[in-house]
Amino acid sequence: MPQHAAKLKRPLDRLNELPEEILLNILERVDMLDALRTCILSKRMLRFPAMLLRFDIDIGSLTLYHDKASHGYNIGHIARYNNVVASVTEKMMCARNPEVPIIHKLRVRCYLRPDECLPITRAFASIMATQEVDHAELVLLVEKTFLQCKYEDLLCNAKRFNTCLGDCSAAFAGLTRLWLGSMRFGELDILNILTTCKRLEYLRLSFCDAARRSVLLIEHDRLVELIFEQGKFEAVHLNRVPKLQRMTCAAWHYPVYPLYFGYVPQLSNISLTKRGGSLCMDLQLSRLLANVPSISDLHLNFLSEKIWVVLECPKLLAPMLGRLKIVNLDNLPEGCDIAWTMFVLEAAPSLMELCITVWDHWCYMVTDQELRRKHGYCEKANVEWQPSSSGFKHKNLVKLTIHGFQPDENMAQYVRRVMEIAVNIGKISLLDGKTCEQCRDLDPKIKVCPSAYPTTSQEKDMLRVVITKGLRMAASLGVIIFSS
Repeated sequence: MPQHAAKLKRPLDRLNELPEEILLNILERVDMLDALRTCILSKRMLRFPAMLLRFDIDIGSLTLYHDKASHGYNIGHIARYNNVVASVTEKMMCARNPEVPIIHKLRVRCYLRPDECLPITRAFASIMATQEVDHAELVLLVEKTFLQCKYEDLLCNAKRFNTCLGDCSAAFAGLTRLWLGSMRFGELDILNILTTCKRLEYLRLSFCDAARRSVLLIEHDRLVELIFEQGKFEAVHLNRVPKLQRMTCAAWHYPVYPLYFGYVPQLSNISLTKRGGSLCMDLQLSRLLANVPSISDLHLNFLSEKIWVVLECPKLLAPMLGRLKIVNLDNLPEGCDIAWTMFVLEAAPSLMELCITVWDHWCYMVTDQELRRKHGYCEKANVEWQPSSSGFKHKNLVKLTIHGFQPDENMAQYVRRVMEIAVNIGKISLLDGKTCEQCRDLDPKIKVCPSAYPTTSQEKDMLRVVITKGLRMAASLGVIIFSS
């Protein structure tokens, strides 16, 4: 066979023909272990892992294909997969090309087991000592979920982490992101973490605390985002966090103010989540946000239960909410009047976007009647509210979104009222209710009200006419948008 004919029949290796910078870019966008497998296929690509600028080594890419039904999932599997992550991390960092002096992202997600974590943290420390690392993140998983953890498990998890921290503090000193879960620390442990992790910009603590009703004091020069979820802290005092911009506090447990803001001059985004009941203390935003004059984005999640914010006088709230641009009010209980949300418009003259979600999300709600009575969860009731001024107009609101819209008098009148007072409104999105696949597996005795959301073009056009009838902007029917 002629030589040129043989070349024509040989399959083209289009991947290997790509320029080096494009190949590296592709490898950085796929799963790291898949990228390593790909590099084995070509002599040219064997040197690419040492040249990558982004590393994301996740134990989840190994457990994803584990057949739990056939083989179960036990400590032996965890140790084996953790060893793979540790080995890959160690080899990748040791083989690093010194001619590529920077790493943009270094992230490892593994189980918190000292024997396997120590090689990982040492590899982190080694590479940070020789190269510049823009973003370094460590996500440490524990072997049991929080609901499976006993008191001793929480203490053991915290002890394991403290061991890792002490064995290789140089690695933690270079971290920019850290996520810990299901740990009960000692009184000074979290202070030690913050002191050691000097570069930390993101800290997430899920189901963590330092004994029940402990008060956590936070001071850090570089933290930009803090997330506290389901911890048993009585309160978190942010005494001095000059670069903090985003703060999330989910499900505090005690009838006190969960957050105290000291010196937080850049804090602009706050998210609060709470399942309210009769024993829950209502929050005064004027008190909570007294030292946060720069807030621009506020998210309140009521988990389909009682509304736990006090509807304060707009003049009292205006100094705190004067720069507020975006508000999300999540999971308001179905069937209740939403007119009270107008207090946000009256208190926030610069508000541009308001998003409301009305949803009885059964995954969040306590459905057992005896448990509801025991924990003080209330029956549904309207929140009483009266407008502070009959001639009030809002000049900056341009977008209103309602998830869970129903064509009843409550919501139709609400939309009409917004159109009356928001003189520059440009878009009103009225969307059907959200859905959750997990809710389908709950108690079949739960009665779910069927949606009456308009489905045909005729129904939607008629509803637009009803809402805008008599308004001066009635000609702008296109402002109201329904789901397709």
